[in-house]
Amino acid sequence: MHLTLNSLDDLARLPADTVIDARSPAEFAEDHLPGAMNLPSLSDAERAEVGTIYVRQDRFLARKIGAAHVARNVARHLEGPLRDKDGGWRPLVYCWRGGQRSGAFASILQQIGWRARVLDGGYRAYRRLVVRLLYDRPLDLRPVLLDGNTGTAKTRLLALLADRGWQVVDLEGLANHRGSALGAMPGGQPTQKLFEGRIAQALARLDPARPVVIEAESNKVGQRIVPPALWQAMRAAPLVEVRAPASERACYLARAYADVTEAPERLVGRLDALRKLQGHARVDAWQAMARAGDYTELAHALIRDHYDPGYARVRRRQGKPPVARIDLDALDDATLATALPRLETALHDAAKG
Repeated sequence: MHLTLNSLDDLARLPADTVIDARSPAEFAEDHLPGAMNLPSLSDAERAEVGTIYVRQDRFLARKIGAAHVARNVARHLEGPLRDKDGGWRPLVYCWRGGQRSGAFASILQQIGWRARVLDGGYRAYRRLVVRLLYDRPLDLRPVLLDGNTGTAKTRLLALLADRGWQVVDLEGLANHRGSALGAMPGGQPTQKLFEGRIAQALARLDPARPVVIEAESNKVGQRIVPPALWQAMRAAPLVEVRAPASERACYLARAYADVTEAPERLVGRLDALRKLQGHARVDAWQAMARAGDYTELAHALIRDHYDPGYARVRRRQGKPPVARIDLDALDDATLATALPRLETALHDAAKG
């Protein structure tokens, strides 16, 4: 039995208990359906071997060798991660195109008695839906951008707004990167395709009649590029700016980047990337602060000499003033919560245009 994916909305209503990605680990790592578990029909090496034999030697031999690999791998999955599945379990299996790998895997599961289905068109069908949403046409979206210089707690404000029922797209969370020069996060960034899939899934859940709040970013978050349809919507969106004293922002950054300051030498290494922009003397001074553990002082210096001038240049180039500004005296949770009504009013007004 096959299942057709007609829209990204269908992902929330799949008639399956488990989604199995039968592709190789390398294919899975590049991108996959949300919530899928990787149970490869062929390993990376086996896939390369079978492909080479298919192209250079003999197609029949390639199929025979591939079938043997698939049988052994599926047996290992049955004796391992699938050993506790009961008779009512409903798996959905996919590979690249919904062809031989997923078909062979699902056939074995069906022979056991499980109601296994194959995703028609495989991963490629899912990827086409992502590309259609993010590349092929303008988004049906009402974005309002939350702007503010580095350290103004924009990410925390997004979370608080989401808790209060606002539609929010956290691009930094989806990209696993804080967006700044020192913003790398543990675990690294997803691939570009995986980042786009996460964005597409987030957008598919939105009500187009309601505004959605997005942090004002450049067209890149770390090394990941914001897809063109979303970027065009963001460029046309109104801005609400959050401001706070530099001293408060420095303290906030020192707290927010605690994972970075846990390893001072790694922080020192990251600061090296700023030498071309800031010169050796300034970066040497910053690195000395990092080695001495003066993280709040370091954050204040970065705000003054690196981040704020950069924001000022971008704003001069864009020539797009905010429709409202929210001034904060402090950036602790209590102060942010107190400021939320003012921020919500500003966002509502901005969305009305």
